[in-house]
Amino acid sequence: QVQLAESGGGLVQAGDSLTVSCATSGRTFSSTYATAWFRQAPGKEREFVAGLRRDGDYIEYADSVKGRFTISRDNAKNTVYLQMSSLKPEDTAVYYCAARLGIVTTTPEDYPYWGQGTQVTVSS
Repeated sequence: QVQLAESGGGLVQAGDSLTVSCATSGRTFSSTYATAWFRQAPGKEREFVAGLRRDGDYIEYADSVKGRFTISRDNAKNTVYLQMSSLKPEDTAVYYCAARLGIVTTTPEDYPYWGQGTQVTVSS
């Protein structure tokens, strides 16, 4: 059973940096599942932020976060990270970690496994 648990959200000011984490279950998780970060702001649809293929060789970012966000994975800790810098008020959302077999996609419906989310609020 795949389990995902996000942590690290909080309230920051515009221009600050913040790293959110996703603890994953199982020793073989990193070699089996593609992992992605999505976010959902109030009144908006859930949107793709960044994705990492299971072998780590393919990474994809949404245009809105390119150059500011970095997705990475620590296999020893079974944890996936999203490092966010130069944060903007429009980055305010609940950030979710998701996983799926196969390739990284940008469609939330393609991901069967989700964490509970962590709130990131960026004040201006």
